[in-house]
Amino acid sequence: MARVAYQGAPGAYSHEACLRLLPHDDPVAFEDFAGAIQAVISGDCESALLPVENTTAGRVPGVAELIESSGLHVSADAWLPIRHQLIAIPNTTTGAIRSVRSHAMALAQCGKTIRKLRIKPVEAFDTAGAAQELAESPNPSVAVIASRAAAELYGLQILLPNIEDDPDNATLFAVVSKEPRPLGR
Repeated sequence: MARVAYQGAPGAYSHEACLRLLPHDDPVAFEDFAGAIQAVISGDCESALLPVENTTAGRVPGVAELIESSGLHVSADAWLPIRHQLIAIPNTTTGAIRSVRSHAMALAQCGKTIRKLRIKPVEAFDTAGAAQELAESPNPSVAVIASRAAAELYGLQILLPNIEDDPDNATLFAVVSKEPRPLGR
C-alpha cells in the first residue's frame, strides 16, 4: 500500500482529503507542510496531499513556495468543500466560550461567527490538532474550529455546525509526488 503524507492530526481536513482522493493509500500525519514534503523527497511516502488555496481565505501561506522549491511535481489536484464546526467539550454552551483555537486558515474562513460570538481567535498548528489538545486538556471556556470527523474522533461536542462564512467554501488540494500520479489510486 502506498503512503501519502499530509499535514495535521488525524481528523484534519487534509486527512479527510486523503481518504476521499487517495482511498487506497495509507495516510501518514506530519506536524507541518515541510515534513510532509520531506517525506516524499526521502521516499518515506509516495506522495503528499497538501492544501494550496481556499475560496474564502486565499492561498495557504508558504505551501506553493514549498512545492516549487522541492523539485516535486503536482500530479493532480481537486477542490473539496470544507465545512467547519464550532466544537467544545461535552456539556458546554456557546455562552461559556471565551476563545476559539484553530489553524489560521480556518479562523479566517469563520470570521463572521467568531465576531458574532465575541470570542478571541487563537491560532493553532492544525484544526484537528486543536481538537485533540482540547480533548486531552478539557476547558469549558475554549472551543475549536475543526471537522465533524475531528469532533467524533476526539469525543467532542459540536456546538454550531457549518460556521464557514461562505456556504460554497472549498479548498484546493494538490497531490505532490516525484512522478505524476492520478487521483483515486
